[in-house]
Amino acid sequence: MAITSGGAGTKSAFQPRIVAFCCNWCSYAGADLAGTTRMSYPATVRIIRVPCSGRIHPRYVLRALERGADGVLIAGCHPGDCHYSTGNYYTRRRLLLAQRLLTHLGFDQGRLWIRWISGSEGAKFADTIRDMSASLQVLGPNRKGRDQRA
Repeated sequence: MAITSGGAGTKSAFQPRIVAFCCNWCSYAGADLAGTTRMSYPATVRIIRVPCSGRIHPRYVLRALERGADGVLIAGCHPGDCHYSTGNYYTRRRLLLAQRLLTHLGFDQGRLWIRWISGSEGAKFADTIRDMSASLQVLGPNRKGRDQRA
């Protein structure tokens, strides 16, 4: 394996860190299905299990990016299938607020993704993480949160 310094080799070595907020009832089960069926997706994703995607405050997204995450995924039940009836509708509204807030603070909107993933869609979860990772590799590292990484 050749070691390169600087230039184009540095960009390909970058593996984006993704924080995924997954609802307990659907998306977390989808992530679990992806893992138990051994579907491949980048290991740099950190899954945080939440009761409902409607509980994700924009402050959590901002804090993840400030702490060095390169991207944040909010994954919840499909609209109309929420265990708490209306949680994912709140998520949709908060997403617009979060995107405006991130833009105002200088973060690229492409660092925040939202997907509706049910418990039986393990392949969709794995595909989403792979697609998000590829998209974040194009964007490059999160420079605003890079200084605070541990």
